[in-house]
Formats: sequence, C-alpha cells, structure tokens
Amino acid sequence: MNSSKILIYDGSFNGFLTAVFTAFEEKIDVMDIQTHSQVQNGLFSDMETIFTQVEKAKRVWNGIRKKSYSAISKIYFAYLSEMEGVELMLYRYIRKLMGSEKEGHHDFSDETILKISQLARSVGREKHRMEAFVRFQLTRDEIYFCNIEPDFNVLPLISKHFRNRYADQQWLIYDVKRKYGIFYDLQNVALVSLNLKEIHFNKVHKSDAFLNEEYDYQTLWNDYFKSTHIKSRINKKLHTQHVPKRYWKYLSEKKEML
Repeated sequence: MNSSKILIYDGSFNGFLTAVFTAFEEKIDVMDIQTHSQVQNGLFSDMETIFTQVEKAKRVWNGIRKKSYSAISKIYFAYLSEMEGVELMLYRYIRKLMGSEKEGHHDFSDETILKISQLARSVGREKHRMEAFVRFQLTRDEIYFCNIEPDFNVLPLISKHFRNRYADQQWLIYDVKRKYGIFYDLQNVALVSLNLKEIHFNKVHKSDAFLNEEYDYQTLWNDYFKSTHIKSRINKKLHTQHVPKRYWKYLSEKKEML
C-alpha cells in the first residue's frame, strides 16, 4: 500500500494548482498540502516538493472553470482566506467538484462544500469593505498612498476596482499585515515590497511624508463629516456593524475619535 504524501509548494496560487495537478496525475493519496514555511512532517507520510508550473496550473484552472464558473471564484476567494489547512480542504472540494455529474458542489450538507462557500463569502465581504474604506493620502512624491490591514489577503481582488476608479493618478495600497502592496503607475499594477519606518495611521500627528495640503483636505472632510451628522439619529451599534472599529485607524474621518 502506498503511504500518504504531504505535498510542499511555494505558497503561490499557481503553486497550489500545480500541486493539485500532480496529485491527480500521479494518483497520490494526499495527506496534506503545505507551504515551505509551514512544513510539518507526518508520522506516516512522505513529503514531495512541488515546483510551480504555470501550464499545469492553467490546466487545473480551465478544468474547474469548464465544470463550474462559479466554483472557480469560490476556490480563489477561499484560498485567499489564508485559513490554516485551507489547501487540503480546497483539494477535497476540487475532487468532489470534478467527480460530480452536475451540481454536486452546491450540496451544502457536505461539510467541505459548506466551509469553502462560507470562506469565499467572508473574503468577498472583506473585499467590498476594503474598496469602501480605503483612504488615500497624497505624498510628497505625488503618489496617493494608503495602508490597509484586512483579515484576508484581498489585495489581488481589489486592484481592478482601484485601477478603474483612479486611472488618472499614481497610487499605492500597502497591506501592513502581509508586508506587500500594489502600485499603479498610470499603466500597470505591480506588486511591491516596502521597508516602512512607520505605519501611516490617520491620526492627528502629521507626517513629513505627506503634503501639507493633504491635511487641509482632511480637515475639510472631517468638518463635512461632522456637519452631516444628525445626533438624534445616531445609531452607534448599527454604525459599528457597517464600519467595524478595527478599520477606524485608517479612516481620516475617524482620526479625532482615536
């Protein structure tokens, strides 16, 4: 009997899809799928390192999309949740999808299918929140900059939104939790890494990294924000549900409340 294997990949989505391809092609009894940085030996498992091959990844991607267009977005969104063990769960989900005749991946009585759908929805909600809660500040280099700290790795999901909305200006959105960002140079969006000396919260203290005029605009925005409040209609509980407090430190209109 063949022993179970732990597949080790480079942490990229294409790497994960390559691991899925290898598991199908070699009929591997998959014990787990882990990144290089999270390797944990299994007592009765061999380990196999998977080298990313884009062509193999594309074949898996196209195969899933042919089976179900909605499933491919669920898989990608759930992968970006970064939840521990999500790779093995996704592999099992893909096996169920490819082995079903029609709409087996909508069988929410199945624990794996239900969990992947829930993860995808959670990541989708975080994506929409980031699109709403990003607050750019103009730097002295004339680049609009902002920090974000999402629960999930949603930068790959929001780049298209901001590229379409702010196509006429350079901008950089930096994820302080994952230490990388996306930069738009008026033509393309690229991944960047930065060695930030300070995280730029929307606080009263001014930073030399931004233009003085930027703080004047923030003051105007704060004045407008306060003037539109109707105190008798304030519902703090409802407001916090729509704008959770964990986002406030990056919202210019909340700087006086921190």
